Amino acid sequence: MEARATPPAIGRGPLGVSLAAARMTSLENPLNATSFADLGVTESIRTSLDDIGITHAFQIQEMTLPLALDGNDVIGQAKTGTGKTLGFGIPLLQRLDVIANPDAERTGKPQALVVVPTRELCVQVAGDLAKAGARAGVKVLAIYGGRAFEPQVEALKGGIDVVVGTPGRLLDLSRQRLLDLSEVRTLVLDEADEMLDMGFLPDVETIVAQIPASRQTMLFSATMPSQIVGLAKRYMTQPTHVRAINPDDDNATVDTIEQHVWRAHAMDKVELLARVLQADGRGLTIVFIRTKRTCQKVADELTDRGFAAAAVHGDLGQGAREQALRAFRSGKVDVLVATDVAARGIDIDDVTHVII
Repeated sequence: MEARATPPAIGRGPLGVSLAAARMTSLENPLNATSFADLGVTESIRTSLDDIGITHAFQIQEMTLPLALDGNDVIGQAKTGTGKTLGFGIPLLQRLDVIANPDAERTGKPQALVVVPTRELCVQVAGDLAKAGARAGVKVLAIYGGRAFEPQVEALKGGIDVVVGTPGRLLDLSRQRLLDLSEVRTLVLDEADEMLDMGFLPDVETIVAQIPASRQTMLFSATMPSQIVGLAKRYMTQPTHVRAINPDDDNATVDTIEQHVWRAHAMDKVELLARVLQADGRGLTIVFIRTKRTCQKVADELTDRGFAAAAVHGDLGQGAREQALRAFRSGKVDVLVATDVAARGIDIDDVTHVII
């Protein structure tokens, strides 16, 4: 369900735009892939996944599900775009009372928490979990900044099974005693390396302190810096490190991505970008930019040159960011210029080029 890819930045110039175009093909399950039934996934989740065309497990799911479904703490490491969301999402859902013990009396407090670094990733993960739990009626709530508190508070009052949230808004609601994490039995830190890079570690520690110690903890990350190992030691109990990566493969991207690099003076980068965007067969294209100001400038210059471009960056309100993403998904806009804040969490099909 994930279709995200972030090619490595090479030779950033003053514009913050290095041009590495990646032509991507979709990841398909091989014919001999393991089915979710073989891995012990409950029928309601399998049926929900089948409804959206997912019938077999990716490598990271095949490796993590047997461990996680048994309640073990797991550190999952795999390249972005290889199915990590269901790797933790299926075990998380299967432990909920609404699925595991539907006759049990429930208080409406969340039983699972997923902490993510960005708003876009929050929406994407919450959407994936809601789809996987649809047949069982699982209630999933995305909590993130840039939106009014009231709808999120009302949803919490009505009872929620799973909360997916960014650290800042989670802390805001918990400090106001509007979010009670005392019944969380599964904690997931998704894209933990990104949260560390964005300085969220103190907030994450404050959130984890509010969750019962007798829980299952899963930590998923594309890379495994020493700080991640430190997190694991503090918050996990004898975790199993699952690495769904070929040890001989040092590439940061999956093999189906073709990469090209061009050197250009800062003043020529937009012109070169415009040339790349005229490539035969180009479909939806994402351009990642380092700074918010340059992001808007590049989007405006592409629009002036006749391209259907839109910008997504932190200076835009959440409504404007979502409007740009909707236009991109629908094809009204075929060039999305975004800062790194959206690098993990853009879940859009049929993207043929990524340029950074």
